[in-house]
Amino acid sequence: MIDRAHDLPITKQAKALKISRGSVYYLPRSVSATDLEIMRDLDRLHLEFPFAGSRMLRGLLAAEGCKVGRRHVKTLMKRMGMEALYRHPRTTKPEPGHKIYPYLLRGMEIVRPNQVWAMDITYIPMARGFVYLAVVLDWFSRRVLSWRVSITMEAAFCVETMEDALARHGKPDIFNTDQGSQFTGAAFTGMLADNGIAISMDGKGAWRDNVFVERLWRSVKYEEVYLRAYDSVSDARASIGSYLGFYNGRRPHSSLDGMTPDRAYCKPLPLRLAA
Repeated sequence: MIDRAHDLPITKQAKALKISRGSVYYLPRSVSATDLEIMRDLDRLHLEFPFAGSRMLRGLLAAEGCKVGRRHVKTLMKRMGMEALYRHPRTTKPEPGHKIYPYLLRGMEIVRPNQVWAMDITYIPMARGFVYLAVVLDWFSRRVLSWRVSITMEAAFCVETMEDALARHGKPDIFNTDQGSQFTGAAFTGMLADNGIAISMDGKGAWRDNVFVERLWRSVKYEEVYLRAYDSVSDARASIGSYLGFYNGRRPHSSLDGMTPDRAYCKPLPLRLAA
């Protein structure tokens, strides 16, 4: 957009494009080692106390000997895509032009694979830096149908993850997400609509609406992520992929009568799950 080799000064180019001149000259700074350590602690505490906001998290960090201001905690939470999970009043405005769909699963009986799929994104700490993990999950079997690791939370990698799931597993009757801008944008919802899939979205801050994905995050982090210190994005991708293979194919689930997700998905027994 900005051509630094053009005869027109960058100041005038920025003015013509109606963008901040400062944003043109700004070079992103890497996250400090101290902040990365705080972010790891915030991720762990958020998983244990999902209802905790910045004030409570600051107090929990202080109790562990980490002194940090509430504003800085809020900044790091925003960077991680993290917020306290509780039922908010419906006063939040969605992204301009983005439609928010109703939650369709309350009271529904989940009786077969590919009846309902869900998707979410979570923060993954590394030895230096962090990445984001997105998964598509089958509600009935808890099977991870597709996943991707990305250095950003942009919509493109969510669309790619969903396209992969559709190509390899057919399509669900209903697809459920939260109200994140990655999932409310036209690229994502248009893909679902084009495939004749009913769109369901969690209530704002209502983590129980997508509880099976929340349980997956707990398993992934306590059984894999927190035991590792990934040296690179490729290392994180390979190790998480290995764990998800174990999760699908070998890890028994008490909620599935001891079956693995692979078995429940491919050879379902007459289980009944209440949404």
